[in-house]
Amino acid sequence: MKKMNRWLQRCKAAGKTFLAAFAVFLLNTQTAYASGISESKLAKGTEKLIGDATTWLMVLVPVVAGLLIIYFCIRRSAADEMDQKKWNNRIVVAIVSCIGAVIGSATLNIIIGYYQ
Repeated sequence: MKKMNRWLQRCKAAGKTFLAAFAVFLLNTQTAYASGISESKLAKGTEKLIGDATTWLMVLVPVVAGLLIIYFCIRRSAADEMDQKKWNNRIVVAIVSCIGAVIGSATLNIIIGYYQ
């Protein structure tokens, strides 16, 4: 019982120390400015890279998903009743993944568009 009380006291002390340090961290606000980064080659190259990658993703993802769906349909037609459910699930996953990837790529492309 004494060990448990000592352990609880130590936890309370550690918690108080953590809260005090966290409060100092939150209260110590200093503004940092990064004015020359947007004109650097690294920033401009990264913007172009992300823009090109999202454009290619919006083209490639539907093509790959379409090929996978065709493959899954062929496999489903040759499967028995139990396996057809698995192939149906795989087709649904391919469709949902395609939609998610295209929406994510388009969103990223729109966000990058604001920086140009």
